[in-house]
Amino acid sequence: MAHARCRAHRHLHGELRPLRRQLATEALRTDLRASDAALELIVSGYAFAYAAGLVTGGRLGDRFGYRRTFVLGMAAFTLASLLCGLAQNPGHLVAARLGQGVTAAVMVPQVLSLVTARFPAEHRGRATAWYGAVGGIGAIAGQLAGGVLLEADVFGLGWRAVFLVNVPLGVAATLLALRVLPQLAGVRRAFDIPGALGVTATLALLLIPSALGREAGWPVWTWLCLAAAPVAGSLTWRRQRRLRARGGEPVLDPALFRNRPYLSLLGAVGLFQLYFGAYMFTLALLLQAGLGMTPLSAALTFLPQAVLFSVGSLLSGRLTARFGRWSPGTGGALVVVGLSLLIVQLAFSGTGTDAAALLPALALNGLGNGLLLPSLIGAALTRVTPGSAGAASGAVNTAQQAASSLGVAVLGMLFFAVSGAGMRAADNGMVAVSCVFVGLVGASAGLLLRETSMPRRS
Repeated sequence: MAHARCRAHRHLHGELRPLRRQLATEALRTDLRASDAALELIVSGYAFAYAAGLVTGGRLGDRFGYRRTFVLGMAAFTLASLLCGLAQNPGHLVAARLGQGVTAAVMVPQVLSLVTARFPAEHRGRATAWYGAVGGIGAIAGQLAGGVLLEADVFGLGWRAVFLVNVPLGVAATLLALRVLPQLAGVRRAFDIPGALGVTATLALLLIPSALGREAGWPVWTWLCLAAAPVAGSLTWRRQRRLRARGGEPVLDPALFRNRPYLSLLGAVGLFQLYFGAYMFTLALLLQAGLGMTPLSAALTFLPQAVLFSVGSLLSGRLTARFGRWSPGTGGALVVVGLSLLIVQLAFSGTGTDAAALLPALALNGLGNGLLLPSLIGAALTRVTPGSAGAASGAVNTAQQAASSLGVAVLGMLFFAVSGAGMRAADNGMVAVSCVFVGLVGASAGLLLRETSMPRRS
């Protein structure tokens, strides 16, 4: 199950891609003669490079302009994808995957930054709803296209097609961004390179052992990294505060962390992602290892909730505008009901559960997740000024990725511990983690309801 655990380290809205990776990793093992350690780095390397660079990527947009930074990030990501597809050995592929993660971290925060900078606070919720819906649609299209590419072995490319398909799409997206994205000038101040390195190092010290520790048996180096993370974070934070006091522009804006509503909503996003990353990971294992489904069958089981995620995302902005703060709470309630139904079904039927019987619970979860997540992001971004858009969106994206990775690592251990050897009791493992999921979703929705009931601050 080494590769299965790694598969779940992807964000937001994806959540179907882990199933495609199971096919790709076996092809990589055969074609490149990749070891288990190399496969772990090929899959997880992207995740922690991406997460570690998001705050810096957001600040680059503030400094150099969101459109310019997005275009450069997209072009570099396209090049990194090409290098992945041309890799001749595991080392080349690991390096290219790290490059993909870094360049994605430069590109992705600019989307929410543009939303924050261009839309007034009262319209950001609807804009982030479209952001969530497009992400859900992209996950569906990516899953289906990836499965087709791998099984059809297009032009004999095998696994390489999964990466090379990004090249024409990336070129088209780069040209389209140059044509349609608004040009917003950045803040012409010196970029805080030491701060960027400090933030990246702190996150890397936290995320790398979280991603690799369990499969490596938690060797000494993982604990040393985890112990060093708060030290590096403290030193970086002190330097950021001194730089701000001198009138500089730190990567981490201390004003954001004095913004209590934003900080509270950032915590709500983190709680949701602790649940969401672990939920998608453990559900994939339940379907395949517990219920004996093939990756394709499991993908089709995921499909309805992915579609409903997109539907919920589109509805979230309209419902919030019409019904106010109670609409996001509805999303949380749907997820809690869906998880509770899943718990009851597995408790009574165990691994003999018919996958089709799980569809109502999964549908409720998909719709509820789509209603709740864009509302969390939109509410957080309404609490900041346009001048802090890059730093704020970078922090939101980082909270999502870091919490998702930690959720997989921590709740994944609970799942495996309860499931037992060979995951023969995967149903019990899913019941155990789902009880935790209910608490996380309830806490996240509760924070959102509390903050949206208070007057907004800029």
